Amino acid sequence: MKRIAFFLITLTLAGLAGAQHSNKETLEDIARHRAMAEAHEAAAKCLESGKKPDQCTKALQTACKGLALGKYCGMKHAH
Repeated sequence: MKRIAFFLITLTLAGLAGAQHSNKETLEDIARHRAMAEAHEAAAKCLESGKKPDQCTKALQTACKGLALGKYCGMKHAH
């Protein structure tokens, strides 16, 4: 039983150590989040201006290409 517990603890710690990012990766994540935030702010302004949602969504998808997963720039809400 002690071996199993030791194995699980070791496996968990190894997983945590591997999940940490280097400083360069962290800075890249920060830049990516800021770019996504700018794209979402532009989409909000697009909607505020009275443009059609489809037009704003297309602009958001273009701005977010390569930044986030999915076609809604890493964010989707109910409609």
